[in-house]
Amino acid sequence: MSETWHPALAETDLPADGKATALLGGWHVLIVRDDTGLHALNDRCTHQAALLSPGRVRRGAVMCPLHGARFEVASGRCLGGAYPDLRTFPVRSTDGMIEVAVPDAPPGPEERPVGV
Repeated sequence: MSETWHPALAETDLPADGKATALLGGWHVLIVRDDTGLHALNDRCTHQAALLSPGRVRRGAVMCPLHGARFEVASGRCLGGAYPDLRTFPVRSTDGMIEVAVPDAPPGPEERPVGV
């Protein structure tokens, strides 16, 4: 599957909590900066399809605000193993702009958050 780089936001626009969202090529993307760098994940919990972006990011993991499932931001791995892992996307910073590569094909229903 091919993918294309998209500008998401300027690094200076990343909020102090290190978390932002972007809609890129139809994909809801959660962008997180932590001690290990920049990460981009599908903004959809694999448990009940809720947006992850309202959840807390602590110690390298994002927590689903709906049921508390936790996912490692660097790998998308579900911590505790109860649910499938999240899709992650390549992310980079170029000339002060955070860019994310998402698939050229839009997400199917199994990768879109509900209610958005």
